[in-house]
Amino acid sequence: MASLTPGFRGRGAARDDSGRLPPGQHLVEGFPVLSAGPTPRVPEGSWRFTLETPDGTARRWTWREFMDLPQERPTVDIHCVTRWSKYDTTWVGVSVDTLLDGIDTSAKFALARCHGGYTTNVPLADVTGGKAWIVHTYDGEPLPAAHGGPARLLIPHLYFWKSAKWVRGLRLLDRDEPGFWESAGYHDYGDPWREQRYSWA
Repeated sequence: MASLTPGFRGRGAARDDSGRLPPGQHLVEGFPVLSAGPTPRVPEGSWRFTLETPDGTARRWTWREFMDLPQERPTVDIHCVTRWSKYDTTWVGVSVDTLLDGIDTSAKFALARCHGGYTTNVPLADVTGGKAWIVHTYDGEPLPAAHGGPARLLIPHLYFWKSAKWVRGLRLLDRDEPGFWESAGYHDYGDPWREQRYSWA
């Protein structure tokens, strides 16, 4: 398995009676920074987002075009595979549904591609139906590079490694294609409520 950034260690779950804390998780006050490599620095002026279908059709947005799209403001709980969780995080971004509007595809999967070479795979059903966003603002401020800025994928119902930092595109696929951590032994799906941390779990 690939090595992990220092800090990828868990601890016992804090007591929480709200029903919001998945098994094996503990709450944090801050926002831990965990990455698989160096932090890319991507100026907004050179940022592009590309949505590519299996037949090679592509849609592309510049930063300005992306910011002109309808913006949503999700407030969600997030859960990291390293066993921390954070409640009521607030974001601003564009729903993946908006990016897919008008696209007729038989694709069943999506592969997020990022600056720095990171990838992660998800079923298309898990980024549609109001479940996922490309976000650029966190807690009322532009998303810092350390947390994936200028934009990251946000899929709050899955472990947070699926919410790929520094995202630059989504490639729609007819077949599943494991991403960076999935190829290194992490679970292909990553449901926090079923503790799907590793492929052998």
